[in-house]
Amino acid sequence: MSNALTVNAPEGLPFVTFEREFDAPVAAVFRAHQDPELAKQWLAPEGYEMVIDRYDFATAGGYRYLHKNDGEEYAFNGVYHVVRENDLTTQTFEFEGFPDVVTIEINRFIDLGNGRTRIEGQSTFPSLEARDGMVESGMEVGMVESYDKLDALLPSA
Repeated sequence: MSNALTVNAPEGLPFVTFEREFDAPVAAVFRAHQDPELAKQWLAPEGYEMVIDRYDFATAGGYRYLHKNDGEEYAFNGVYHVVRENDLTTQTFEFEGFPDVVTIEINRFIDLGNGRTRIEGQSTFPSLEARDGMVESGMEVGMVESYDKLDALLPSA
């Protein structure tokens, strides 16, 4: 992979920012987030199957999906507050294993020209302890694996 994920968890602040560039146009990167059949191919760590209960990728829509591996299931849900095609998503995110710890996530899809895209994101947590718990759970490893799978998928998306 030629494009590394950059994650920043500022000391003492309850949020995480990240950036990742892709050698694909904004429309393809956005479509891979929007289309549930494409999302199932990349939006899970290595070795996990993604099963979608609902996936309404639109303003005022929502989602619920599970990551499954060796008899274990991890469920996630949220609400899409704003979806602007090829531009921005604002959503909530909740890992059902830690109920009541809901993050607000903003993703910007930036056209870098020459068929390249950068995603810039921020996840804001309800507390510093919740943020630290997510970081310590291996969040960055899961993100790297998922974005690497997205990178491999994009030429065919």
